Amino acid sequence: MKAVVMAGGEGTRLRPMTANQPKPLLPVVNKPIMEHVLRLLKRHGFTETVVTVQFLAALVRNYFGDGEEIGMALSYATEEMPLGTAGSVKNAQDALRDNRFLVISGDALTDIDLTDMVRFHRENGALVTIGLKRVPNPLEFGIIIVDDDGRIQRFLEKPTWGQVFSDTVNTGIYVMEPEVLDHVAAGESVDWSGDVFPKLLAEGAPLYGYVADGYWEDVGTHESYLKAQADMLSGKIRVELDGFEMSPGVWVGEGAEVDPEAILKGPLYIGDYAKVESGAELREFTVLGSNVVVKEGAFLHRAIIHDNVFVGPQTNLRGCVVGKNTDIMAAARIEEGAIVGDECVIEAEAYISSEVKVYPFKTIEAGAVVNTSVIWESRGQRTLFGPRGVSGLVNVEITPELAVRLASAYATTLKKGAGVTASRDASRAARTLKRAVQSALTASAINVQDLEACPVPVARYETAREDCSGGIVIRTTPGDPQGVDILFLDENGADLSQSAQRKLERVFSRQEYRRAFPGEIAELTYPPRIFETYARDLLRCIDMRGVREAELKIVIDCAGGTASLVLPQLLGRVGVREVLTVNNRLDEVSPTETLAERMRDLQRLGDLVSSSRAAFGVRFDTVGERISLVNENGELISDDRGLLVVLDLVAAERRGGRVALPVTTTRVAEQVCRFHGVQVEWTSTSQDVLTKATTAEDIIFAGDGRGGFVTPEFSPTIDGIAAFMRLVGLVARTRLTLSQIDQRIPEAHLLKRSVPTPWAAKGSVMRHVVEAAGDRTIDTTDGVRVIEDDVGWVLVLPDPAEAVTHLWAEGTDPDSAQSLLESWAGVVEAAGS
Repeated sequence: MKAVVMAGGEGTRLRPMTANQPKPLLPVVNKPIMEHVLRLLKRHGFTETVVTVQFLAALVRNYFGDGEEIGMALSYATEEMPLGTAGSVKNAQDALRDNRFLVISGDALTDIDLTDMVRFHRENGALVTIGLKRVPNPLEFGIIIVDDDGRIQRFLEKPTWGQVFSDTVNTGIYVMEPEVLDHVAAGESVDWSGDVFPKLLAEGAPLYGYVADGYWEDVGTHESYLKAQADMLSGKIRVELDGFEMSPGVWVGEGAEVDPEAILKGPLYIGDYAKVESGAELREFTVLGSNVVVKEGAFLHRAIIHDNVFVGPQTNLRGCVVGKNTDIMAAARIEEGAIVGDECVIEAEAYISSEVKVYPFKTIEAGAVVNTSVIWESRGQRTLFGPRGVSGLVNVEITPELAVRLASAYATTLKKGAGVTASRDASRAARTLKRAVQSALTASAINVQDLEACPVPVARYETAREDCSGGIVIRTTPGDPQGVDILFLDENGADLSQSAQRKLERVFSRQEYRRAFPGEIAELTYPPRIFETYARDLLRCIDMRGVREAELKIVIDCAGGTASLVLPQLLGRVGVREVLTVNNRLDEVSPTETLAERMRDLQRLGDLVSSSRAAFGVRFDTVGERISLVNENGELISDDRGLLVVLDLVAAERRGGRVALPVTTTRVAEQVCRFHGVQVEWTSTSQDVLTKATTAEDIIFAGDGRGGFVTPEFSPTIDGIAAFMRLVGLVARTRLTLSQIDQRIPEAHLLKRSVPTPWAAKGSVMRHVVEAAGDRTIDTTDGVRVIEDDVGWVLVLPDPAEAVTHLWAEGTDPDSAQSLLESWAGVVEAAGS
């Protein structure tokens, strides 16, 4: 039986360590990761191995040769172009000679019992057996569910937190029968998890999962690279370390010189012919490569030093990685998470801050304080995108410099000459950052249409109407006047999809930005009459019959936001008898509001509605996306209830079609829709998913339960202004008030709670929820929804940006809802502790 080692990856997330060497050659305790993999294969009797190579293939072939030095027979299958995980194995088919074979990654560290995995495969008569491992954070892997016999039931590649239904992930280790390659097209890019396995699963092929007990670490990030070194030194993985153990946990290679006055606190490793002088201090999880020199007074803790590095006197290195042939001069300091590439010079007393990356062949001048990466690479943030785009404190986390880099990354994902809209709210911070964004876009050959201050729905509509490739909106964070959000739009004016966000993040983290040549600098234009165009097109799409005849009186609160710029264009045309408008101005000083201020203004709105005997009142948020409703009695209608009221109005008039609602919505919505002959399509809580669902032809309504409504006949995105105008028409044509509509809708008993959950426990929590569900029906549209027959349901959903897990519970009465919430909150708390 042969093995296939996949060693073609570039390891882009590990740059600059992989800037000039392939990821499988990265050393872990002074041996390439791939060498540890090959030694594992040899221990389990796999002496004939095919290595698939692509990126810097010659370096891999030159290092390992024919495998004689490690007692194996190696051959190579070279890809002329990236062929994917399955395509690369297909490329090696001739060397496998139609026998059962094992596939393993050349850049993952493991000691999984491959012999037992092959036994499991053979005894189950499997076509494919996938090695599985339980991990704390499953986001970067394919998650898999197996039944009690190990047969695979479902899997999902690289999920979002809302899609996590297990913490059991695909390790990329497979035992396969030769006929599986018949399902892989030759010469094409094909992936096992994305292409082949779903097809085989749909056909009912015997796919099994082997849950391994051994160690497995996908060395794909700087954090996991440091962790792999520490785990090996701690003995968490079964592997042989070269050299001898000079004292407990202190390993020393051949020919190394360690002064007796040096301070050593293991576990640590000192490579062959390294030299550690008197007074130097090496602390836990430090690894010195071969021929490294550490001078007197140097301090190293959790530092990974590659071969031939000079570490000068009085230097201080903590939690960093230093590439080979680099010189670190006297009193230099390198902080946590910093990466220094090969053949660099860090001159005396230079300071490299945390997370900074210095690419190969660079010189850091004496005394320099380096807070940003040098030339190419930048700090990679795990959560660059949150639920509101890219968010942070003004001039602390979101600076003009960051705005320039973000816009440059966004421009790089687009074609030269493409058009992008840029808009903002009323705040001065947003105006400042928009100017930085515009400069970066035009410098990257992207034409910019400056919409200036305008409501977000208008910006979305203008982006789609003008056939732009996208847009950028800058707004104050709701409820936080010190914060700012940068929203990126696609060509339809919707938020970027998850895949587009990941693409932008990759460009941003690598800082490989495209720049225009002097003759390609793009234009900045100011499109005219955008509010008039928006108003005209909106009124063409919205049914406003009956408004003049109804002689409505309405009270509107613009909240000092940009909705005030477009509402006069609309209300004067539709025949509303009387409109009382408050806060109808742009407020630069207070561009958002706290919860207390919002509730205060809603109370004032209610007083105005009741005292003026208006039909209803509406309060917009500061960017015109969301609305809050007040009935004719001046009573606030909650967002959850407001969704049901508007839904009832739409469904009663349309009497057919479908509505799109997130899974967190009360199931009373189903009763409302059923009564009017309308169907519900449940979606995830992600706004881009809701937008995509709304593009279907038979969708008549969508809402997110947080004051956001979609008017499909006009736009597939959330639009408070369009929702308001649609509501005016609906109220005019019905003979019922909002309170009467509210009273005829059944009461909902829906509760919510958020449970603190460490990041490392989120995957485990979701697995325990699935296990605790037992034989109950579950729905994994977003998170895990467990249906309790005749009682209600509970939804468990990990937060994508914070260390919490959210729970929604709905029961037939308040007590059953509370009981459900308490019960499942206990499951989440126990699993996360």
